[in-house]
Amino acid sequence: QVQLVESGGGLVQPGGSLRLSCKASGGIFRTYVMGWYRQAPGKPRELVATITARGNTNYADSVKGRFTISRDNTKNTVDLQMNSLKPEDTAVYYCNARHITLTVGWGQGTQVTVSS
Repeated sequence: QVQLVESGGGLVQPGGSLRLSCKASGGIFRTYVMGWYRQAPGKPRELVATITARGNTNYADSVKGRFTISRDNTKNTVDLQMNSLKPEDTAVYYCNARHITLTVGWGQGTQVTVSS
């Protein structure tokens, strides 16, 4: 099992930016597909973005052009740069690690609130 710890959440005004970071320990980070998910109150958890071991990325349509996922295999970290934030981006954001099709870890979540 992989331990994942997120940081970087907070309160930001609409149009602002935040950068989330996830630090992994245990496992073999460089082999994992890493992802960010989010869950708003009363809604199911949804995929935000993923990045493969080779650096191929995938984004939810709702965040394309605004969010960027990146990873550093030397530091075992995956980041999510969030720009042009909207109130509908408000949610708890979770880091996820997957080996092929098997989830090997979830973070505890970090709250992002977009409000004026």
